Amino acid sequence: MSNTPLHIGFDAKRIVRNGTGLGAYGRTLVNDLAQYPLQLSLYAPDKGRDDLRTQIIQRPNVAFKYANKPWPFGKAYWRSRGIVNDLQRDGVQLYHGLSGELPSGIRNSGIPSVVTIHDLIFLRHPEFYNPIDVKLYTWKFRRTLREATHIIAISECTKRDIIHYGQVPEDKISLIYQSCAQRFGAEPDPVVQQQVAQQYQLPERYILNVGSIESRKNVLQAVQSLLYIPADISLVIIGRPTPYTYKVMAYAQRHNLQHRIKVLHGVPDEHLPAIYSMAEVFVYPSVYEGFGIPIIEAIRCGLPVVGCSGSCLEEAGGPDNIYVAPGDVLGMANAIRRSLADADHRDERIQRSQAYIQRFAGIDVAGQVNQLYHQILSRS
Repeated sequence: MSNTPLHIGFDAKRIVRNGTGLGAYGRTLVNDLAQYPLQLSLYAPDKGRDDLRTQIIQRPNVAFKYANKPWPFGKAYWRSRGIVNDLQRDGVQLYHGLSGELPSGIRNSGIPSVVTIHDLIFLRHPEFYNPIDVKLYTWKFRRTLREATHIIAISECTKRDIIHYGQVPEDKISLIYQSCAQRFGAEPDPVVQQQVAQQYQLPERYILNVGSIESRKNVLQAVQSLLYIPADISLVIIGRPTPYTYKVMAYAQRHNLQHRIKVLHGVPDEHLPAIYSMAEVFVYPSVYEGFGIPIIEAIRCGLPVVGCSGSCLEEAGGPDNIYVAPGDVLGMANAIRRSLADADHRDERIQRSQAYIQRFAGIDVAGQVNQLYHQILSRS
């Protein structure tokens, strides 16, 4: 048997362009996989953002590769079709679509492919999307199912949705949970905490929400709950603003809550652990998620979590956090009060949650993915 490392190609568009969610998944997975005897080629339409691309640790077995000539219809065409020629030219043995997509023609090229599907919210809750986008996403989903050799689902919830909406046989899907970057488990540095608190003028006591500020994420429910929790507790919201942000702030203005809300966007990744660690509670009222990695980040930073029921958040956070129905404002307020710094049994709940999320430790996730690559190539 050859000792030459397997050559794995990745769709790296989100790695270099997306600061949260899909980008964080790709960056964490690639950094963990690089510790195995694999050759990793990261294919991106361009270099994207320096601050994101440089989060990939430089190693001899990791290389970025970019679209190297003009393509008809631009870089999107290269990513959805033209990339297959580059994969063949470079001798890639297996291609991994990290964000739910695969290029047309990869099955016919003879290169086995894996695709990670994070969620099918556009099918489960199309009301949160533009109808044209729903049609486009659905078309891409159907195409990807035709092209994929194997599928990774990042949660049991997403696996159920793939089977339901795609009529995919269960043995074509592997459940491999998303991992959390190791920096979120580090002991907080008081000097860094103080610097970050001053830079963002953080309140003395606050609950925290991290994620795009959009209607599906439902942060308005957390804002509404402020009416029923102690007045010295503020809400810090970190995320990409959307028009929904104005709805949230308009509600805050009408109810004289604006002084208890701080909205931050463009926060660099390295500041997030300190902001998490100084909060008292993490609140995640999303109506539907494929997994909910911010919950795991929060638990690793020592926070209790209050989330919404009905999707995968209980699966991510485990049984020792509190989940309420979307829209149940009083239930959320009560859950937050039960999770504040002086609440009974808070420390025990946090410890049990930290034990629960050990199943999502990064190197174990990479180990499962590495094993899957070898299994697929041994059958091809």
